[in-house]
Amino acid sequence: MSSPEENTEMILPCVLVTSTDSEFKEEELIKQILNSTTLPQPTKREETVVWYPWTINNKYYTADVQLCVVPSTYKMSAEIAQSMQAFIAYFDSKVKDGLEKLNPWIPVVEDLSPEVLILVCDRVCEDGVTRHEAQQWCLSHAFELVELNPQELPDEDDDFPESTGVKRIIQALNANVWSSVEMKDGHNQGFGLMSSLVASRHNNPRHSQDPPSSSLPAEGTHTNEEANHTDNSANSDTQEGSVVDAMTDLDIQELANLTAGDADADNFERLFTKLKEMKDKASSLPHEQRKVHAEKVAKAFWMAIGGEEDEIDGLSSGEDS
Repeated sequence: MSSPEENTEMILPCVLVTSTDSEFKEEELIKQILNSTTLPQPTKREETVVWYPWTINNKYYTADVQLCVVPSTYKMSAEIAQSMQAFIAYFDSKVKDGLEKLNPWIPVVEDLSPEVLILVCDRVCEDGVTRHEAQQWCLSHAFELVELNPQELPDEDDDFPESTGVKRIIQALNANVWSSVEMKDGHNQGFGLMSSLVASRHNNPRHSQDPPSSSLPAEGTHTNEEANHTDNSANSDTQEGSVVDAMTDLDIQELANLTAGDADADNFERLFTKLKEMKDKASSLPHEQRKVHAEKVAKAFWMAIGGEEDEIDGLSSGEDS
């Protein structure tokens, strides 16, 4: 009989796939990700929870993962919670309460903090969930919105169009480095640091604020009104920082995607275009957040183009004012 430690070592990382739309089954999205009209033989099945195998093979690494169908939070298990490194949720954008049906999943995601968070729909709908509503929800919960069949496609005249649909989902999953990763020769250092930056959300959970103290204020401290004002300001700053971190992580993921492609002129030009976009975005941030944002992006770009880590050890962390 195997020990618990041995069983833990055998668990592969999983991509949890769920759908709150009764007309769209999780298996349909898995087939699109695998680019197949049929599903592979499941490696495991427990009632409505099913594990499908997938080997990710790109320029940097190979990794065996599981695409795990979990129709509701009631079907979560310790095994899934331990192995989940990506979360993909499909919702019905044609109904007004489409996003509300995802509410049961929010505490699960916040607790487990998977590195990849993707919200999927067929396309946003003015009569249901609008683009603005979906994007605000994603900013609040650090997800990326992906439409499988967007109404507005990238401009054909754009030399560097953004990826859309299932292609974008695959890119985001390839930009992650999984616990089962086997790095290919020559790519150990650059992509390793990139993955650590993308996973910063996992290492620094978004909802890690200390719980409010139940003790009464000591003599000479702030009044209740002053204390509430201070607490609200701190919470506001924390929430704002979380949104900024989420946006930065998504930007870094795109940098990873660009450096994971073929080293051609188009990718090189798009890389610098993306960096300019990120610089423009950072210019509107408060001073301290702008410094942290700039440091993350600079490190990610430097390592992505093959720079040595010891050459950026002196980069400011934002702690020296």
